Amino acid sequence: MNQVASVDPNYDGTLLGRFDGEQPPAADWFMEALANAPERSTFEVDGAAIELLTWGEVGKPGLLFLHGNAAHADWWSFIAPLFAGDYRCAAISWSGMGGSDWRERYAIPTFAEEALGAIDAAQLGASGQPPVIIAHSFGGFPTLYLSSFHPEAISGAILVDSAPPRDEGGPPPRLAQGRTLNPRYPSLASALRRFRFLPEQDDGLPEIIDWIARKALHEVAETDEAPGGWTWRFDPQFWAHFERGNLAARPRVPTGIIIGEKSALFPPGRLEDLQSLMTDLRFTTVVEDAYHHVLVDHPLELVAAIREGLPLLR
Repeated sequence: MNQVASVDPNYDGTLLGRFDGEQPPAADWFMEALANAPERSTFEVDGAAIELLTWGEVGKPGLLFLHGNAAHADWWSFIAPLFAGDYRCAAISWSGMGGSDWRERYAIPTFAEEALGAIDAAQLGASGQPPVIIAHSFGGFPTLYLSSFHPEAISGAILVDSAPPRDEGGPPPRLAQGRTLNPRYPSLASALRRFRFLPEQDDGLPEIIDWIARKALHEVAETDEAPGGWTWRFDPQFWAHFERGNLAARPRVPTGIIIGEKSALFPPGRLEDLQSLMTDLRFTTVVEDAYHHVLVDHPLELVAAIREGLPLLR
């Protein structure tokens, strides 16, 4: 399994350090998308409060956007508004990430329950048809689980640079260190300097990198265990508490695949491995020059690919 955002105390700040805590200039489309701000709420799954963002009118066809590991719902808050005129849209933060509660144990079936809870809480099925899931990276694993074991809950799925599961899956080496606390930084600017991607990637729109990095941080008070300051919102013990389980899924809903042409997760043969899992593959789109974090380096091309693919799932 891959992580989509992480930190390294020795990182030199290539992505955001040059801005010294200031927000980079942003394209008009990006600012207009953010201006269509979501309604923010929570719902509960197995004792944990799950962060929910929603856009668009209840009763329109539903779209549920699912993020990758160590990311958060706001990775979609500049993408989902572009669909909100035609769809009821929602995004969640998985437990242990973003603004959601942390758990003592994490498992794919639990994340699938969180996705089902979002469908209900956001009324994504109010049109009379189950929603389509659009899942990036790690978000594809609960999606595969749902489409295999609860296919009645969704009408289709689009996997965005979500590599097929492997039996030897586990955390990247840098994330397997067993850190009990995330690093603390004395200022927001110093924290932003440490933001980086896994798999590593320097390409991306600075305004998007800055947005998702800021939303990945929060300010905390001093405790007996650590000083006050800015720190990351994801659970540093996620991988130590994650029960991978059996991911030998066989999706039973119409499915589309979108990958980045230069994605580190898709060396030769991996796309074919993913395609072979699908029982009803409707389309495959390769976004030219894009890396794993397609939302960051080619967001409008991703939007176009999703728009073109959605009618093929109905």
